[in-house]
Amino acid sequence: MTDSPFDALHASLRAEVDQQFLPNVATALLRGRTVVDRFCYGAADREAGIALREDHIFRMFSSTKLITACAVLLLVEQGRLGLDDPVDRHLPELANRRVLRPGARDLSDTEPARTPITARHLLTHTSGLTYGVFDPGSPMYDAYNQARVLDHRRDLAGMMKALADLPLIFHPGTQWEYSVSMDVLGRLVEVVSGEHFGEFLARHIFEPLGMVDTDFWVPPSKRDRLTVLYEGTDFNDPDKPGLPRVDEKPYPGAYVQRAPLESGGGGLVSTLDDSIRLIQSLIPGGPTLLKPATIEMMFSNQLAPGLHVRFDDAPPTPGRLFGLGSAVRAFADRGEPPEAAGEVGWGGLAGTLWWINPRLNVAAVLLTQRYFGYAHPYGLRFKRKAYQALTGA
Repeated sequence: MTDSPFDALHASLRAEVDQQFLPNVATALLRGRTVVDRFCYGAADREAGIALREDHIFRMFSSTKLITACAVLLLVEQGRLGLDDPVDRHLPELANRRVLRPGARDLSDTEPARTPITARHLLTHTSGLTYGVFDPGSPMYDAYNQARVLDHRRDLAGMMKALADLPLIFHPGTQWEYSVSMDVLGRLVEVVSGEHFGEFLARHIFEPLGMVDTDFWVPPSKRDRLTVLYEGTDFNDPDKPGLPRVDEKPYPGAYVQRAPLESGGGGLVSTLDDSIRLIQSLIPGGPTLLKPATIEMMFSNQLAPGLHVRFDDAPPTPGRLFGLGSAVRAFADRGEPPEAAGEVGWGGLAGTLWWINPRLNVAAVLLTQRYFGYAHPYGLRFKRKAYQALTGA
């Protein structure tokens, strides 16, 4: 039997599961729009001994952001929204922003924003908003949590009210900070389109692309297909084996009942097939969800010189810039395969990831369910093996 170019990748993925780093993996590799490899391994429910199938449903968390960006850009293409128009025309809660002064110790130490927030700022995480998650002890962390900005029990309109009185952490366009910007864009889609966010996504993205299982919740008829969520045993040592089950995260009842908050930043569930359909719709060679010129702009760096993706708890990645909704690789950062230059992609809190490399005309999707798995080194190991298989490098 002839060895497959994907054998090394599959062996590596099996090891991730067998060594209890990941509970499961469902992956697809594409050359152009053609799926050249699919792989499914592990357990959807380890305790019940239920093997993972390709139709199992995954919590996508921040992989949702790609879909939200597409929704916004559809409205831009229709001429209903301008990327550089002030969004307070539609979202008055964001008008007359105040900005924390450098070194501010409380929320009263502010100055007027030099420029209004635009859709481009929101799509690139340069709006001055934050998440209230990654900087415990800071004034904005406390303020976001006291205001319950991310409370799933309020809808997107309620989120905007929670944000209305909070200052920005920097002047729009001047820095990069991962934030609730994509949730704000979900509300912007609602106001501009006149439809609930989920309805807009279903009518303009999911139904046209045949994404039959992507939604903000899993109805009872599909409940047996929802994968179990696990987490690592040691956040500071991601390669320490062990995967305790975490049924109550991110909150009790998440995804198995409709929540008021349809989070554009992290609320969707999806499957491998649906993820493939979305990625294919953004690759030339057939009908695309967005116009080719829009996709080219979406996948091009939009940050000002000197800015790049940064997280306080991670090493600097100067090669990781940002397009409209996703990271853009200007060059491979330390440890990455050199083929990654030109790549566009992002991932989710439970370890899902996707990337498209327009330069090489290849793409990949990986789904798994390890809470806070986005920081796990399996993503880099997968990328190396995937590029080797796709390019013969």
